[in-house]
Amino acid sequence: MNKLKKIGLTALSASLVAISANAGEMSVSGSAKIATEGFSGNNQNAGTSFSMGNQLTFSGSGELENGLNVTLSFILDQNDDSTTAAAPAYSGGPFDSHSVSIGNDSVGTLVFAGEGGSTASGAIDTTAAGDLWDAFDGKTYNDTASSSATIPDLAQTAAAGDNSILYTSPELVDGLTLVGSYKPQGTANRESSTGYGINYTGVEGLSVHYADTEVVGATTAADGDNTVIKASYAYGPVTVTYSNMDHDLGATDSSTDIEVTSYAISYSVTDSISLTYGNEESEKGSTGTTDAEIDAISASYTAGGMTISAAMYDGENLAFGTGANEDIEYWSLSASFAF
Repeated sequence: MNKLKKIGLTALSASLVAISANAGEMSVSGSAKIATEGFSGNNQNAGTSFSMGNQLTFSGSGELENGLNVTLSFILDQNDDSTTAAAPAYSGGPFDSHSVSIGNDSVGTLVFAGEGGSTASGAIDTTAAGDLWDAFDGKTYNDTASSSATIPDLAQTAAAGDNSILYTSPELVDGLTLVGSYKPQGTANRESSTGYGINYTGVEGLSVHYADTEVVGATTAADGDNTVIKASYAYGPVTVTYSNMDHDLGATDSSTDIEVTSYAISYSVTDSISLTYGNEESEKGSTGTTDAEIDAISASYTAGGMTISAAMYDGENLAFGTGANEDIEYWSLSASFAF
């Protein structure tokens, strides 16, 4: 009997190994980051802060008999959800974006994201200058002599949410692809959200992206559109990039409408050293407000898997007002490692 059990277990183990090998390969990649940053301005001179970033990405892929490629991606990033709406579900744990991709060069690629997905407009990642506004998001400043206020979001996006779908077509002609997104109904008696986009890279050095995504709010008055256009052109060591993102909810109250215009000029000094100047201007829809503006200069040095970056930002009217207390400066220095 024992011999039969051993034979059965050996056969089972062999079959499991065969199934695993047939499914494809698993790999792990990671990154680590050490950073320091500081702010100056009203209620900002609190010294220098340090932070650490770490992330591991598990991915596996394989080709089915019908020619489709299937890829699984799962990211571990400590406390990624601790400050998001997902925190109650994931308890601020290390679990981050995860998705399954299915497709090939003939039919395109469909990505089903359990978390961390993207809409058609969200797929045009970051502004031309690299989301400078994010450095000031949520910071406080002296609103009056005895109280403080918080800098509002200077940009609005169309978030995909959990269990969303993003499809990218194969090349229809040289350098031309289409994008479609679907966000399931999130609130009772409300519609699901769809989006579409187009990408063109058919001219050497040129890249053009356009997308529009429906924004479905809790009520009809909170519905609208998020439209993004981004273009860049590289000539020799110089790259010029422009972007515009218009978040329009179409409600009677336009205070939540925000349009962000951005541009950047990058110069590659060598294969390892690059310099960038960027600008972002955020315009709020409500009357009586002043445009927020951020200028930045940054430099980076890359050697192997290590990148050292330094940046200085100058933000003005960051709460859409004209008070001197809304003008804040920011600096950062970081070292990141990919492995």
